[in-house]
Amino acid sequence: MLSPEFMTAFDDRGNIGKRYLAQDEIGTPWCVTVDFQSLEDSTVTVRDRDTSIQERITITELTSYFAKKLK
Repeated sequence: MLSPEFMTAFDDRGNIGKRYLAQDEIGTPWCVTVDFQSLEDSTVTVRDRDTSIQERITITELTSYFAKKLK
């Protein structure tokens, strides 16, 4: 859903904390995490690299969420 509009990468190695650190090191501005709750309510966690703030948003809002962030 996001890859036609934005550069994306998929990472499923190690635990989530290590993945966040690795993505922070290479400069990924936001990480989207799909978890068990995602399967229940169609939401994901978006983590901001610079602030480490995490937000829970619906999957259908992702494209508009990132479009607004990049303006």
